[in-house]
Amino acid sequence: MLEQLPALILLAPLFGALLIGLVGLHDRRACFPIAFASLVVSLASALGAAMRAFTGGAYNYFIGGWEEPLGISIVLRVDALNGLLLIAIAVVAVLAVIFTIRPSSEKDTDKTAYFYILFLLLCVGLFGITITGDAFNLFVLIEVSALTSYGLVAIGTSRRCKMAAFHYLLMGTVGASFYLLGVGYLYLKTGSLNIEDINTILTTNATVAQSPGIVTAFLLILVGIWIKMAFFPLYGWLPNAYSYCPSGSSCLLAPLMTKVSVYVMIRVMLSLFGLEWVFGHPGWSDLVVWLAVIAILAGSIMALAQREIKRMLCYLIVAEIGYMVGGAWLNDPNLWGLTGASYHILADALMTLCLFLFAGILFKYHGISEIGDLGGLFKKMPLTSIGFVIGALAMIGVPPTSGFFSKFYLIRGGIEGGHPEYVGALLISSLVNAVLFFRIFEIAYFGKNPADGHSHDHGHDSHGHDDHGEAASPVLREAPTYALIPLLAAAALILLLGIFNGQIIELIRTAFGNSAIVVSNLR
Repeated sequence: MLEQLPALILLAPLFGALLIGLVGLHDRRACFPIAFASLVVSLASALGAAMRAFTGGAYNYFIGGWEEPLGISIVLRVDALNGLLLIAIAVVAVLAVIFTIRPSSEKDTDKTAYFYILFLLLCVGLFGITITGDAFNLFVLIEVSALTSYGLVAIGTSRRCKMAAFHYLLMGTVGASFYLLGVGYLYLKTGSLNIEDINTILTTNATVAQSPGIVTAFLLILVGIWIKMAFFPLYGWLPNAYSYCPSGSSCLLAPLMTKVSVYVMIRVMLSLFGLEWVFGHPGWSDLVVWLAVIAILAGSIMALAQREIKRMLCYLIVAEIGYMVGGAWLNDPNLWGLTGASYHILADALMTLCLFLFAGILFKYHGISEIGDLGGLFKKMPLTSIGFVIGALAMIGVPPTSGFFSKFYLIRGGIEGGHPEYVGALLISSLVNAVLFFRIFEIAYFGKNPADGHSHDHGHDSHGHDDHGEAASPVLREAPTYALIPLLAAAALILLLGIFNGQIIELIRTAFGNSAIVVSNLR
């Protein structure tokens, strides 16, 4: 049974979605238990598969007995790097699905079952992207996650959800087309789609590796991934998609979609083309780092101009993507930038989850969506405030949160790689984050409770219901237990990831193998 864990990670939510389609459409009370049980099985399987990779090294799982390089090899590969990400995805999914529990006073709607089906299928796509060992299957799984994410954005009844989903679909289709064209060029030049096999060919055959077709393939794949991750200036779809979608959807999409795309970029650089090939082209690294600097500063500045909580967080995601892309391309001799970028994927997934859960609680239970309406929050909602403060301090980069250590490794990589512009942008962004969140702290502590004077519109958006419609509670009150559990759990994990950062970093660096030696020799 233990040997089947890589497959079980994907099969549990897949069959969970099927079961909801068979049972949940007739009895919607069964939807949440099925979804929760499926994701718990995936989490347990991810822990088991990752532990095997941590102790015994990377390994492959061949589905159907078809080993590479025959055809489109259905191979799952687990190593230390994606093992950590598998656990992070499963943890975020479990906490996000707990947040979707409905109060007993609310009735399920016709969209409840469809919401959970899309939720589980998105998890299947994200798990598959992380663990697949085939470049074409990676495209298929990217599209699985993309199509389900469009549905999770559009499932709300307001027109804004539909328009945001349509914009997201257009940009996602363009990104997928770029990626698929790049894979086509790779197949034409190498005759293989298996990631390990392609890397071997590019490493041993210099003529193929330096051909214009391979360079074209890499650039097409890179641009496609950048669109998927909303790397500035290709970010236009993200603010509306994550701001206007139901809170139950945004708590899964915002922490994972862009971070998994960053992982795909790192995996393409590390395992598909190889760092020797990527950094062997003069000028590429410097150009991408400067693009990342622009992304960091632009995202931070745009976040300053926002009044809505979710939109502010969305622009901070744009800046965070700049952190990770820049770190991955620093080309420092000891790969601390790439290490920090990989660690920041895990840290930012938890930070974003924590903050979007906070925003979801405010909107779902009190109809609050704007920063100016948070007066009295600390006094009226102390437990909710604790979760928010930890997430905010991690986003700023205050020790001992994981956000501090990820920025520490990124700054170390920027210094050793000779990129002061990247270090400066990172520090400026951290200062901007401090201004943003301490302004919220001031309002939440010293401000007057807005609910004492007026009410806000709010909607039951957890399962794709309308974003507006019913009156909010007249006064602020603490969130229900089932909403506090994922928020406080995410905050605790942010602290634990920071406290045990040394062990996590060691696992990440084992996945790089001899890549640091290769990069050092190139310099």
